[in-house]
Amino acid sequence: MAERGITSEVVGFAPEERDPTLSTRAARLKWVIVVNEGLPAGRAVNAAVCAAATTSSAVTGLLGEDAVDADGCAHPGLPWAGCSILVADAATLRVVRSRAAASDGCFVADMPSAAQHTRVYADYLHTVKESRAEDLDYYAVSIVGPRNRVDKIVGRLPLMP
Repeated sequence: MAERGITSEVVGFAPEERDPTLSTRAARLKWVIVVNEGLPAGRAVNAAVCAAATTSSAVTGLLGEDAVDADGCAHPGLPWAGCSILVADAATLRVVRSRAAASDGCFVADMPSAAQHTRVYADYLHTVKESRAEDLDYYAVSIVGPRNRVDKIVGRLPLMP
């Protein structure tokens, strides 16, 4: 299968699928973010958060309803189906991204290293535009897709310590 990059198909949960009373393992779709294990903690967190931001806005039904505390203060909804943060070396991360992008039914959001090495978004866009896909290094890759497919893509990558 050829790599598609960012999917144009809609990936997400229908309203009737969202059941916050079930274990996250019961959800049809699985969400993982794989982070480059060689990054310092601050850069790793930044990369994961940026990939998560894109994912949460693009995947329908990913966020649960707001939680309201006993004082009536609302706390914005979190991913009801969970999200695992895994780590991989740079070469494995590139392979994971490529496999996910080529997999039907998966949403992929990535953070190329250029995003943390530019301070102007237009410069980031230019840097990526001038780079061949196989030459991009990734700091994080976010994947949402059918549970068995995502498990196959990420294999036995460890959780971020």
